[in-house]
Amino acid sequence: MGVCPSCSSASGIFFYRSELQPPKPPDVFLLKFCCRNRRGLLHDVTVVLCELELTIKRVKVSTTPDGRVMDLFFVTDTRELLHTKKRQDDTHDQLKSVLGDAMISCEIEMVGPEIAACSQGSSFLPLAITEDMFNSGKDDKCPSGSLTSNSVSITMDNSLSPAHTVVQIVCRDHKGLLYDIMRTLKDYNIQISYGRFTTKQKRDCELDLFMQADGKKIIDHSKQNALYSRIRMELLRPVRVALVSRGPDTELLVANPVELCGKGRPLVFFDITLALKMLNTGIFSVIPDQHTIAAQNEIKYSFGWSLKPA
Repeated sequence: MGVCPSCSSASGIFFYRSELQPPKPPDVFLLKFCCRNRRGLLHDVTVVLCELELTIKRVKVSTTPDGRVMDLFFVTDTRELLHTKKRQDDTHDQLKSVLGDAMISCEIEMVGPEIAACSQGSSFLPLAITEDMFNSGKDDKCPSGSLTSNSVSITMDNSLSPAHTVVQIVCRDHKGLLYDIMRTLKDYNIQISYGRFTTKQKRDCELDLFMQADGKKIIDHSKQNALYSRIRMELLRPVRVALVSRGPDTELLVANPVELCGKGRPLVFFDITLALKMLNTGIFSVIPDQHTIAAQNEIKYSFGWSLKPA
């Protein structure tokens, strides 16, 4: 006995058409709240939004002379429930529990497609910033078939396995190490069949990755060299940081790579605001944008936050 779906098309293509449709982009909501300013405020709010599984797409922070701050967060909801009153009330209550009497008002509303598109930011980045932050990763490959530096060693070998290319990486440990490597391999459409990961003295890491591209070893030298350079760059500078003087203020620029699917490095905004809170640095404004850098294998970068200490 067989069961087949009810479908007017004899071929059955119509039944599966919904699976072939691109996913609908998530709804964007504007979280707008006003409160009295204090050190560490932005990070405290970021913690609440992360706990609520709200993804921050863009932030606008404005500080008034009387010590008040107006924060605009463009967010998406992982649970897809922010359009409901209960979800909005929960968000309001959690922010109130953290900010206390300092919170003056809090509003949440869904924004239209025009405003949602603007929340993605522009695609222009000043040339001086791109050259300083992104072009310093260029390095020549070593003649021995590996790349080495003071903290990173990468070796690629096609003789250790009959069906796989083995990439051996020795580097210093850092937060998001596996993410940086796996994201890079994903962008190159490389599949990992097996891997070993070890740490020494909780500081140095050694990885052996058995990988294939399209089910075969990576034989092409140009692809090997591109993979060498890209992995090394991401391990040496997973996040790009620069300080720019703006008259009496100092601007902190932070950039991190964006996956081909459009997702950026997880919790970067969280980590930046935490570091500034620990340094007791007041934040005057925040301008996160996403930019495309047409250089170094067409890598796409997310230009982080313009932060001015008060």
